[in-house]
Amino acid sequence: MPDIPAFDPIFDRELVRRALAEDIGRGDVTTQATITPGTRSSARIVAREAGVIAGLPIAALAFAQIDPNVQFETLVADGASVTAGTALARVIGDAAALLTAERTALNFLGRLSGIASQAARCVAAVAGTHAQVVDTRKTTPGLRLLEKYAVRMGGARNHRAGLDDGILIKDNHIAAAGSLTLAMKRARTYASHLLKIEVECESEAQVREAIAAGADVILLDNMTPDQLRSAVTFIHEHAPAIITEASGHIGADPEKLAAVAATGVDLISLGALTHSAPNFDVALDFDS
Repeated sequence: MPDIPAFDPIFDRELVRRALAEDIGRGDVTTQATITPGTRSSARIVAREAGVIAGLPIAALAFAQIDPNVQFETLVADGASVTAGTALARVIGDAAALLTAERTALNFLGRLSGIASQAARCVAAVAGTHAQVVDTRKTTPGLRLLEKYAVRMGGARNHRAGLDDGILIKDNHIAAAGSLTLAMKRARTYASHLLKIEVECESEAQVREAIAAGADVILLDNMTPDQLRSAVTFIHEHAPAIITEASGHIGADPEKLAAVAATGVDLISLGALTHSAPNFDVALDFDS
Protein backbone atom coordinates (compact mmCIF):
# COMPACT_ATOMS: atom_id res chain seq x y z
CA MET A 1 0.00 0.00 0.00
CA PRO A 2 1.58 3.33 -1.06
CA ASP A 3 2.31 5.97 1.55
CA ILE A 4 0.42 9.24 1.41
CA PRO A 5 2.53 12.18 0.13
CA ALA A 6 4.00 14.24 2.98
CA PHE A 7 3.18 17.87 2.19
CA ASP A 8 1.33 19.82 -0.46
CA PRO A 9 2.72 23.39 -0.45
CA ILE A 10 -0.44 25.03 -1.81
CA PHE A 11 -2.86 23.05 0.37
CA ASP A 12 -0.76 23.40 3.52
CA ARG A 13 -0.31 27.16 3.11
CA GLU A 14 -4.07 27.59 2.82
CA LEU A 15 -4.70 25.27 5.77
CA VAL A 16 -2.31 27.25 7.97
CA ARG A 17 -3.72 30.54 6.68
CA ARG A 18 -7.22 29.54 7.75
CA ALA A 19 -5.97 28.33 11.13
CA LEU A 20 -4.22 31.64 11.74
CA ALA A 21 -7.27 33.62 10.64
CA GLU A 22 -9.42 31.61 13.05
CA ASP A 23 -7.07 32.41 15.94
CA ILE A 24 -6.23 36.03 15.17
CA GLY A 25 -9.68 37.26 14.17
CA ARG A 26 -9.59 41.08 14.01
CA GLY A 27 -6.11 41.21 15.54
CA ASP A 28 -3.88 40.00 18.37
CA VAL A 29 -4.94 42.68 20.83
CA THR A 30 -2.80 41.38 23.69
CA THR A 31 0.40 41.58 21.66
CA GLN A 32 -0.58 44.94 20.20
CA ALA A 33 -1.19 46.28 23.70
CA THR A 34 1.99 45.01 25.33
CA ILE A 35 4.80 44.73 22.77
CA THR A 36 6.71 47.70 21.40
CA PRO A 37 6.74 47.56 17.59
CA GLY A 38 10.09 46.43 16.21
CA THR A 39 11.05 44.41 19.28
CA ARG A 40 13.10 41.35 18.33
CA SER A 41 13.20 38.14 20.33
CA SER A 42 14.40 34.56 20.16
CA ALA A 43 12.59 31.52 21.51
CA ARG A 44 12.80 27.75 21.62
CA ILE A 45 10.07 25.22 20.93
CA VAL A 46 10.48 22.65 23.69
CA ALA A 47 8.98 19.19 24.27
CA ARG A 48 7.35 18.94 27.68
CA GLU A 49 7.14 15.13 27.52
CA ALA A 50 8.78 12.18 25.81
CA GLY A 51 7.49 11.12 22.41
CA VAL A 52 7.94 11.21 18.65
CA ILE A 53 7.94 14.52 16.79
CA ALA A 54 5.94 15.36 13.67
CA GLY A 55 4.87 18.66 12.16
CA LEU A 56 7.88 20.96 12.45
CA PRO A 57 7.57 22.09 8.79
CA ILE A 58 3.94 23.08 9.42
CA ALA A 59 4.90 24.95 12.59
CA ALA A 60 7.55 26.82 10.58
CA LEU A 61 4.93 27.72 8.00
CA ALA A 62 2.74 29.35 10.67
CA PHE A 63 5.54 31.73 11.69
CA ALA A 64 6.46 32.43 8.07
CA GLN A 65 2.90 33.41 7.17
CA ILE A 66 2.87 36.03 9.91
CA ASP A 67 6.34 37.30 9.05
CA PRO A 68 8.47 35.82 6.24
CA ASN A 69 11.57 37.21 7.95
CA VAL A 70 11.22 34.98 11.02
CA GLN A 71 14.12 32.51 11.19
CA PHE A 72 13.02 28.97 12.03
CA GLU A 73 15.83 26.52 12.78
CA THR A 74 14.89 22.88 13.37
CA LEU A 75 17.01 21.20 16.04
CA VAL A 76 15.57 17.69 15.55
CA ALA A 77 13.97 16.01 12.54
CA ASP A 78 10.38 14.87 12.20
CA GLY A 79 10.25 11.23 13.26
CA ALA A 80 12.80 11.73 16.03
CA SER A 81 12.16 10.26 19.47
CA VAL A 82 12.76 12.89 22.15
CA THR A 83 12.74 13.18 25.92
CA ALA A 84 11.03 15.85 28.02
CA GLY A 85 12.95 19.11 27.85
CA THR A 86 14.35 18.57 24.35
CA ALA A 87 14.56 21.75 22.28
CA LEU A 88 12.88 21.00 18.94
CA ALA A 89 13.44 24.29 17.11
CA ARG A 90 14.67 27.84 17.57
CA VAL A 91 12.76 30.86 16.21
CA ILE A 92 14.21 34.35 15.91
CA GLY A 93 12.46 37.47 14.70
CA ASP A 94 9.90 40.15 15.40
CA ALA A 95 8.52 39.45 18.89
CA ALA A 96 4.97 40.30 17.88
CA ALA A 97 5.10 37.82 15.00
CA LEU A 98 6.40 35.07 17.28
CA LEU A 99 3.64 35.68 19.81
CA THR A 100 0.85 35.87 17.22
CA ALA A 101 1.88 32.66 15.44
CA GLU A 102 2.70 30.75 18.62
CA ARG A 103 -0.60 28.99 19.35
CA THR A 104 -1.34 27.95 15.77
CA ALA A 105 2.18 26.56 15.33
CA LEU A 106 2.00 24.64 18.60
CA ASN A 107 -1.50 23.33 17.88
CA PHE A 108 -0.31 21.71 14.67
CA LEU A 109 2.88 20.42 16.24
CA GLY A 110 1.12 19.07 19.33
CA ARG A 111 -1.59 17.33 17.32
CA LEU A 112 0.76 15.69 14.83
CA SER A 113 3.39 14.74 17.41
CA GLY A 114 0.62 13.19 19.52
CA ILE A 115 -0.38 10.99 16.58
CA ALA A 116 3.25 10.07 15.83
CA SER A 117 3.79 9.14 19.47
CA GLN A 118 0.61 7.05 19.55
CA ALA A 119 1.69 5.27 16.37
CA ALA A 120 5.13 4.53 17.82
CA ARG A 121 3.60 2.98 20.95
CA CYS A 122 1.35 0.76 18.83
CA VAL A 123 4.20 -0.33 16.57
CA ALA A 124 6.28 -1.21 19.63
CA ALA A 125 3.43 -3.36 20.94
CA VAL A 126 3.57 -5.67 17.88
CA ALA A 127 7.38 -5.85 17.66
CA GLY A 128 8.63 -9.36 16.98
CA THR A 129 5.63 -10.27 14.79
CA HIS A 130 5.17 -9.67 11.08
CA ALA A 131 1.98 -7.64 11.64
CA GLN A 132 2.01 -4.05 10.41
CA VAL A 133 0.01 -1.31 12.11
CA VAL A 134 -1.95 0.87 9.67
CA ASP A 135 -4.28 3.83 10.04
CA THR A 136 -7.87 4.39 8.83
CA ARG A 137 -9.97 7.23 7.41
CA LYS A 138 -11.05 8.24 10.94
CA THR A 139 -9.15 11.50 10.76
CA THR A 140 -9.88 15.13 11.62
CA PRO A 141 -11.75 16.67 8.65
CA GLY A 142 -9.32 18.75 6.62
CA LEU A 143 -6.22 17.35 8.34
CA ARG A 144 -6.09 13.86 6.83
CA LEU A 145 -2.90 14.18 4.82
CA LEU A 146 -1.04 15.73 7.74
CA GLU A 147 -2.35 13.15 10.20
CA LYS A 148 -1.42 10.28 7.92
CA TYR A 149 2.03 11.81 7.55
CA ALA A 150 2.30 11.84 11.36
CA VAL A 151 1.32 8.16 11.45
CA ARG A 152 4.32 7.38 9.24
CA MET A 153 6.62 9.47 11.40
CA GLY A 154 5.66 7.15 14.26
CA GLY A 155 6.62 4.07 12.25
CA ALA A 156 3.14 2.86 11.26
CA ARG A 157 1.75 2.72 7.71
CA ASN A 158 -1.08 4.31 5.78
CA HIS A 159 -4.29 2.64 4.65
CA ARG A 160 -6.45 4.39 2.04
CA ALA A 161 -6.10 8.16 1.73
CA GLY A 162 -9.71 8.37 0.59
CA LEU A 163 -12.55 6.65 -1.19
CA ASP A 164 -10.87 7.07 -4.58
CA ASP A 165 -7.75 4.94 -4.13
CA GLY A 166 -8.97 1.48 -3.24
CA ILE A 167 -12.03 -0.78 -3.18
CA LEU A 168 -13.08 -1.79 0.32
CA ILE A 169 -16.43 -3.56 0.45
CA LYS A 170 -17.90 -3.12 3.92
CA ASP A 171 -21.03 -4.42 5.61
CA ASN A 172 -23.26 -1.65 4.27
CA HIS A 173 -22.02 -2.18 0.71
CA ILE A 174 -22.86 -5.87 1.08
CA ALA A 175 -26.31 -5.06 2.45
CA ALA A 176 -27.03 -2.52 -0.31
CA ALA A 177 -25.70 -4.79 -3.07
CA GLY A 178 -27.66 -7.81 -1.88
CA SER A 179 -24.81 -10.17 -1.00
CA LEU A 180 -21.05 -10.32 -0.58
CA THR A 181 -20.70 -12.41 -3.72
CA LEU A 182 -22.73 -9.98 -5.83
CA ALA A 183 -20.82 -6.98 -4.47
CA MET A 184 -17.53 -8.74 -5.28
CA LYS A 185 -18.68 -9.64 -8.79
CA ARG A 186 -19.61 -6.04 -9.53
CA ALA A 187 -16.37 -4.74 -8.02
CA ARG A 188 -14.28 -7.17 -10.06
CA THR A 189 -16.04 -6.04 -13.25
CA TYR A 190 -15.46 -2.38 -12.34
CA ALA A 191 -11.85 -2.58 -11.13
CA SER A 192 -8.78 -2.51 -13.33
CA HIS A 193 -6.19 -5.26 -13.04
CA LEU A 194 -4.08 -2.91 -10.89
CA LEU A 195 -6.73 -2.29 -8.23
CA LYS A 196 -7.02 -4.70 -5.31
CA ILE A 197 -10.38 -5.51 -3.75
CA GLU A 198 -10.75 -5.84 0.02
CA VAL A 199 -13.82 -7.31 1.70
CA GLU A 200 -14.92 -6.89 5.30
CA CYS A 201 -15.92 -10.18 6.93
CA GLU A 202 -17.52 -10.71 10.32
CA SER A 203 -17.83 -14.52 10.32
CA GLU A 204 -16.18 -17.68 9.03
CA ALA A 205 -19.02 -18.08 6.52
CA GLN A 206 -18.25 -14.66 5.06
CA VAL A 207 -14.54 -15.50 4.95
CA ARG A 208 -15.32 -18.60 2.90
CA GLU A 209 -17.57 -16.56 0.60
CA ALA A 210 -14.91 -13.88 0.16
CA ILE A 211 -12.29 -16.46 -0.78
CA ALA A 212 -14.62 -18.07 -3.29
CA ALA A 213 -15.42 -14.66 -4.78
CA GLY A 214 -11.74 -13.89 -5.34
CA ALA A 215 -10.97 -11.22 -2.73
CA ASP A 216 -7.42 -9.86 -2.67
CA VAL A 217 -7.59 -8.72 0.97
CA ILE A 218 -9.91 -9.84 3.76
CA LEU A 219 -10.65 -7.51 6.65
CA LEU A 220 -11.55 -9.53 9.74
CA ASP A 221 -13.83 -7.22 11.69
CA ASN A 222 -14.65 -7.29 15.41
CA MET A 223 -13.26 -10.78 16.01
CA THR A 224 -11.71 -12.14 19.19
CA PRO A 225 -8.08 -13.31 19.04
CA ASP A 226 -9.26 -16.93 18.90
CA GLN A 227 -11.64 -16.15 16.02
CA LEU A 228 -8.90 -14.21 14.25
CA ARG A 229 -6.40 -17.05 14.62
CA SER A 230 -8.91 -19.54 13.21
CA ALA A 231 -9.80 -17.26 10.29
CA VAL A 232 -6.16 -16.46 9.47
CA THR A 233 -5.22 -20.14 9.56
CA PHE A 234 -8.11 -21.01 7.25
CA ILE A 235 -7.19 -18.24 4.79
CA HIS A 236 -3.52 -19.23 4.75
CA GLU A 237 -4.45 -22.87 4.09
CA HIS A 238 -6.98 -22.19 1.31
CA ALA A 239 -5.80 -18.91 -0.25
CA PRO A 240 -2.27 -18.04 0.94
CA ALA A 241 -1.97 -15.05 -1.44
CA ILE A 242 -4.78 -13.19 0.35
CA ILE A 243 -3.67 -10.42 2.70
CA THR A 244 -5.37 -10.48 6.10
CA GLU A 245 -6.31 -7.41 8.11
CA ALA A 246 -7.75 -7.18 11.62
CA SER A 247 -9.85 -4.23 12.73
CA GLY A 248 -12.56 -3.21 15.15
CA HIS A 249 -12.43 -2.45 18.89
CA ILE A 250 -8.69 -3.07 19.18
CA GLY A 251 -7.62 0.42 20.18
CA ALA A 252 -4.14 1.39 21.28
CA ASP A 253 -3.97 -1.03 24.21
CA PRO A 254 -0.57 -2.79 24.04
CA GLU A 255 -1.89 -6.11 25.37
CA LYS A 256 -4.75 -6.21 22.87
CA LEU A 257 -2.42 -5.29 20.04
CA ALA A 258 0.08 -7.99 21.00
CA ALA A 259 -2.70 -10.58 21.21
CA VAL A 260 -4.04 -9.63 17.77
CA ALA A 261 -0.57 -9.61 16.20
CA ALA A 262 0.11 -13.08 17.61
CA THR A 263 -2.75 -14.52 15.53
CA GLY A 264 -0.62 -14.22 12.37
CA VAL A 265 -2.65 -11.43 10.77
CA ASP A 266 -0.79 -9.28 8.24
CA LEU A 267 -2.26 -5.86 9.05
CA ILE A 268 -3.90 -4.27 12.09
CA SER A 269 -5.89 -1.14 11.24
CA LEU A 270 -6.52 1.30 14.07
CA GLY A 271 -8.74 4.35 14.07
CA ALA A 272 -7.20 5.08 17.47
CA LEU A 273 -3.96 6.16 15.79
CA THR A 274 -5.68 9.37 14.76
CA HIS A 275 -9.05 9.81 16.46
CA SER A 276 -7.84 9.03 20.01
CA ALA A 277 -4.24 10.20 20.05
CA PRO A 278 -3.48 12.39 23.11
CA ASN A 279 -2.13 15.83 22.31
CA PHE A 280 1.64 16.09 22.70
CA ASP A 281 2.71 18.73 25.23
CA VAL A 282 4.96 21.28 23.53
CA ALA A 283 5.69 24.91 24.39
CA LEU A 284 7.35 28.04 23.08
CA ASP A 285 9.83 29.46 25.61
CA PHE A 286 11.18 32.99 24.99
CA ASP A 287 14.89 33.53 25.65
CA SER A 288 14.66 37.30 25.64
